[in-house]
Amino acid sequence: MKTTNLGYPRIGTHRELKRACEKYWSGKISLEDLLETGKSIRTENWKLQQEKSIDLIPSNDFSFYDQVLDTTLMVGAVPKRYFDVKESQGNLMDLYFAMARGYQKKEMDVIAMEMTKWFDTNYHYIVPEFEKDQEFELLSTKIIDEFNEAKALGIQTKPVLLGPVTYLLLGKEKEEGFHRLDLLPKLLPVYHILLEKLVEAGATWIQMDEPVLATDLTAREEEAIAKVYQGIAEKFPSLKILLSSYFGGFGDNLDTALSLPVCALHLDLKRSPGLLGEVLESGKLGEKTSLSLGVVDGRNVWKNDFSSSLEHIRRAKTQLGEERVIISPSCSLLHVPNDLDLETNEKTLPKEVKDWMAFAKQKLEELQSLKTLSETPEHISHPLFKDNLASTEKRKNAALIHKPEVKKRVEHLSESDFRRTSPFEKRKVLQETHLKLPLFPTTTIGSFPQTPAVRQARSLFKKGNLNEQKYIDFLKKETEKAIHFQEEIGLDVPVHGEFERNDMVEYFGEQLEGFAFTQNGWVQSYGSRCVKPPIIFGDVSRPEPMTVFWTSFAQSLTEKPVKGMLTGPVTILQWSFVRDDQPRSSTCNQIALAILDEVVDLEKAGIAIIQVDEPAIREGLPLRKKDWETYLNWAIGAFKLSTSGVEDSTQIHTHMCYSEFNDIIKDIADMDADVITIECSRSQMELLDAFSEFDYPNDIGPGVYDIHSPRVPSSEEILGLLKKAEKVLPASKLWVNPDCGLKTRGWEETKEALKIMVSAAQQMRDMVAHPSH
Repeated sequence: MKTTNLGYPRIGTHRELKRACEKYWSGKISLEDLLETGKSIRTENWKLQQEKSIDLIPSNDFSFYDQVLDTTLMVGAVPKRYFDVKESQGNLMDLYFAMARGYQKKEMDVIAMEMTKWFDTNYHYIVPEFEKDQEFELLSTKIIDEFNEAKALGIQTKPVLLGPVTYLLLGKEKEEGFHRLDLLPKLLPVYHILLEKLVEAGATWIQMDEPVLATDLTAREEEAIAKVYQGIAEKFPSLKILLSSYFGGFGDNLDTALSLPVCALHLDLKRSPGLLGEVLESGKLGEKTSLSLGVVDGRNVWKNDFSSSLEHIRRAKTQLGEERVIISPSCSLLHVPNDLDLETNEKTLPKEVKDWMAFAKQKLEELQSLKTLSETPEHISHPLFKDNLASTEKRKNAALIHKPEVKKRVEHLSESDFRRTSPFEKRKVLQETHLKLPLFPTTTIGSFPQTPAVRQARSLFKKGNLNEQKYIDFLKKETEKAIHFQEEIGLDVPVHGEFERNDMVEYFGEQLEGFAFTQNGWVQSYGSRCVKPPIIFGDVSRPEPMTVFWTSFAQSLTEKPVKGMLTGPVTILQWSFVRDDQPRSSTCNQIALAILDEVVDLEKAGIAIIQVDEPAIREGLPLRKKDWETYLNWAIGAFKLSTSGVEDSTQIHTHMCYSEFNDIIKDIADMDADVITIECSRSQMELLDAFSEFDYPNDIGPGVYDIHSPRVPSSEEILGLLKKAEKVLPASKLWVNPDCGLKTRGWEETKEALKIMVSAAQQMRDMVAHPSH
């Protein structure tokens, strides 16, 4: 029996990749320095997996930004607007980063490619763009180079390749008159060239990722997958393909998956525990096909339950024989932090909670242990099994987890707790009278740049090297500067800037009971952006106000209505590592009640506009449509629970980014937020089509410039987007704002962009007031 790993965290043990990329982008290190950092991380990862006795170690799971963008570069699907960048730069890395981040130097000004969520995770990928006459070529040999790099270290790896059907389906047609699957005959020859070169280099196993098999597929899409792998089997009969799908079971695609002529088929048994039974009982698994059992959770941090995993392994071995069984994490370990051994602060991560957890390195050790135990006749007496069982049982019964008063409050909720007092039409009249805002009101999504000085002050305070009063004084000065700047440029609804906050989820989790935290539990969100998700281990409640002090302070500095900024319950849930001993819906309602308490306290403090961000609502949507209704009922319900306790005159905002809304627009409307702000700049207002076709009833702030790119938009660009928006929606419904928070940007570019944005809004008001002009 073999062990395999589908992918390992690529950011480095101490976020070395993040720092190297950002230094390269700012010109502080050379391209050679950046490439050397990447090589160092890969070497460390491969050697660790070798040390942990992983039989099939992945290569090409490393990326400098995103694995989908890597594939786009590999097959030469470079959008035409980057051709000048490609010619001028002379190296593929700068072209690669230009596609991810945009490019603005001298006479060249090119917008970034669109970005969206990778299935139902908080990882973002760069969306491929396809045209009808799309041509492909083998442009980047990264996958071959990294295979050879590992080979030079004496490590035979299993190259990981995003499957061609999943790659095409993750992309978008940029013109009408064709479907992206029409491009498959042009794309496949590049894949075949690549596989041929890998075989020549000595590769024996290739991992082909086709996670679309966990989604609802059309007959044409299923047929395309079947043709792709039939063709590969015919052309490369000696090549061992491990076909990997994850984040769910095969559902209606089961027959297609089982018919594929591959050497091994991967099953995500954490998301779909019954999948092994479906496969074995179908009688359709090929006689020589192996099964990769994804028994170790690649999406969460809880220690593996050996009893459950060993039962899966025993069942597969009994029916197939151990030579046809491979054990694996459920998906790439990209989604979990590197190493639990680095967590030494028992104040943030109590020893008792830490004992229930496993990060990427520990998950490799769990695979090792499971292999050992599965080969031990009396495994229940083995120390590895006994220790695991003791830890699992201790967690089930821990008093630290259960708070009867919290459970009781959730149990006593009624229908009235989930709705505002009056309909939007009545609330809007009261809010307009109360707030007195102009047409096309301007605001931001919440955060302002977190400068090195802000981060340093927070670090010094946390380490005890800056006393509390001096830290508060520092934050007050930063807040004052932000408010004065917003007043100076004429922004209608200012924000306090969030200088006291580290992360939009972590900040709240630190003030809620039932959460634990890490020092080094970083996970990649996109590119160099890393997050440190909180760990929800127990019942959640809010002991005291979390944001009232800073929002009230900001409000005391201006006559304009300062917007209170909160993170919504679904997003706190989705962007945390969540306890797995009760339904997620129960945990979400506990968080919603904690946020409700904060909303009510903000209103009592005189805050008239409160934003409860829910960028993760769409992200949490199950991959199968049959499961949507159940999820949306409790997710939308949790948002409404957190926001329905205020007066009609209090305006509730919410924010969502990088999501497709067309298929859930009715549910978005059911959230009943007075104002919703959404990402629209990268999609050139394409997302607004959903809101217009449905006749969305409430107000909308479509993002008018892309904050994930360092480029500053022109006035004409923002005006163009606002005019597009006004053609789709009435001017009376439109707000003007960036497409996300400004935390990661620099002050210089932020100030320039916001001045341009406010000016564009003022021009729109003039156009509406004087249409003849």
